[in-house]
Amino acid sequence: MPVWHNATRQWVADGKLTVLGITQEQHPDRCRLFSQWQQFDWPIVWDPINSLESTAVPIIVAIDEHGIVRSTKLRPETFEQEFLNVTFRDDAPPAATTVADANNRRPAKPDLAALRDRAEQSQTARAFRDWADACVLWGGETEVDAAIKAYLQATRLDADDANVLFRLGVAYRLRLDSERREPADFQRAVEHWEQALARNPNQYIWRRRIQQFGPRLDKPYSFYDWVDQARREIAARGATPIALTINPAGAELADPARAFATESPAAESPDPDGKIQRDAAWLIQSEVTLVPSRLRAGGTTRVHIALTPNAVLKAHWNNEADPLLVWVEVPKGWQVSQQRHSVVPPDKQETSTEIRRIDFEVQAPADATGTVKLPAYALYFVCEDENGECLYLRQDISIDVEVLAVTDKEESQ
Repeated sequence: MPVWHNATRQWVADGKLTVLGITQEQHPDRCRLFSQWQQFDWPIVWDPINSLESTAVPIIVAIDEHGIVRSTKLRPETFEQEFLNVTFRDDAPPAATTVADANNRRPAKPDLAALRDRAEQSQTARAFRDWADACVLWGGETEVDAAIKAYLQATRLDADDANVLFRLGVAYRLRLDSERREPADFQRAVEHWEQALARNPNQYIWRRRIQQFGPRLDKPYSFYDWVDQARREIAARGATPIALTINPAGAELADPARAFATESPAAESPDPDGKIQRDAAWLIQSEVTLVPSRLRAGGTTRVHIALTPNAVLKAHWNNEADPLLVWVEVPKGWQVSQQRHSVVPPDKQETSTEIRRIDFEVQAPADATGTVKLPAYALYFVCEDENGECLYLRQDISIDVEVLAVTDKEESQ
């Protein structure tokens, strides 16, 4: 988009062109930060569910003064000759030409209740999909549960609609990033994205969504390595960078790799004999997500572990002691990119309740098959408000990796 932004500046200034962007980004505030950094001066519409059903980005949609799409394949070097300098004729009335007219023609927010009633009465996959789409795009965080419910019903009525499967994954990820999150939302999101991609392996946008959280061997580039640079340059201009609800970390910042890499030298287990008291009350709740959710023998996956203080027990991290540690055991023949992980607590906070995340990569041996358990454990200082105790506890975590057998065809390739 920066290329097109620079190419179209003069046309916009001359009144020949109006620019509108559409982004398929999962997190809209990241798009806002990028737009602020690049100093885009045109509006951008957020389309996380890819309602355009485009299979690649960027695409340039050229719409003439009559509101008719004339091309989706123009390039900057031919745009003026093939579109701007062409006079299009049509019997249809001209589209809005002033800001006031454009504001008057803006679509009204859809009636979510009416869409729900229509879906429940008609019991068609398309009606449930329309209701769910509106909940995601117009309903905000409070309608994410309804969107998930509607997408699920759409998949029951039409299991082959890959677009619905992808959008269901988007809805699960939206709920994960909200205060309404539920256990396994991340894994459900990944699994539905994978199901969608299996039905349409040519879908670039869906593949990138999975790769965003996946292993380095499957990454085309680092997805968000620009964020720190953007913040520095925006601040240097005297502006305040757009705040991000979820800061990119781990897999989202990782660079591509051509070979599986492990830490060196090998780390030592912090509790080799298992003597530290277990967190029997589940003051800290753990959740494991694998991206991809299953892998081939010899393949790699990225393991995401999230550790969250139990809100029901009013638990919180004790930040005055040692940081959270996570240790991963390595079964024979397997490899992990890093065995020992440490999460430093927020600065100047004696206690906190944030989710703490670590992620790392796992490579299966060439002869692996079935479900293999990778033992792991977390060590942390945690306090429980009801009785005021602060304890150093251990939680054992099972990472269940499902390995698919390599087919005869794959072995011959």
